[in-house]
Amino acid sequence: MTTPPLPRRLLAEFLGTALLVTAVVGSGIMATRLSPNDVGLQLLQNSIATAFALGALILTFGPVSGAHFNPVVSAADWWLGRRTRTGLTGTDLGGYVVVQTVGAIAGSVLANLMFDLAAVDISTTTRSGGHLWLGEIVATTGLILLIFALARSGRAPVAPAAVGAYIGAAYWFTSSTSFANPAVTIGRAFTDTFAGIAPGSVPAYVGAQLVGLLIGVGLLLALYPNAGAAADDVVVPPEGSDPTSTPTATAT
Repeated sequence: MTTPPLPRRLLAEFLGTALLVTAVVGSGIMATRLSPNDVGLQLLQNSIATAFALGALILTFGPVSGAHFNPVVSAADWWLGRRTRTGLTGTDLGGYVVVQTVGAIAGSVLANLMFDLAAVDISTTTRSGGHLWLGEIVATTGLILLIFALARSGRAPVAPAAVGAYIGAAYWFTSSTSFANPAVTIGRAFTDTFAGIAPGSVPAYVGAQLVGLLIGVGLLLALYPNAGAAADDVVVPPEGSDPTSTPTATAT
């Protein structure tokens, strides 16, 4: 198969992560305006919009970059694929993490501007406590298991629906409302709205997500010893070639 050039994949990761955070933050702002006195309804609106947006973004950018939009997914892809020389290279991983993080910040800025707020409005929402960090560990572990189990069992094409459904559900069954993404966590510090997180709360959340990454990879290796062989199929597998290349004529 032909892998799209790294710059094209980085652009896809930047755009996908930015639009994901725009969806998370923007739907949170809209929810608070539509249902100002009902936090439960706000969370429902926020989670549904995020789940649908994530599925659509995976479908859009998956064939180009894999639609990771998440440093822990990219790190797991690199780690699991090292022995079989599949998945991301170290250079790819570094580039993915940088553009995902920058994209997440850009997504918050875009959402703020769309709703006539200051472009950068640092969050004052403190999210701290062992129970919240445990929620992030659970959410991240489950996400890693889901994505790589789908790829290893040949069901990566259902990832858009499955990953969107998991994140939508994890909003509700985890105490932290399932950030499960270091880049998104950093990006959400730049908006003082429903989806925001205070900068002082970010390091512990990211630390918990990294613990979830380690646990998820460990469980994957126990359950699917050859998980690395499918690293090229995370999240959405390329269909045998670079989908954005110009077709060449073939002899008939």
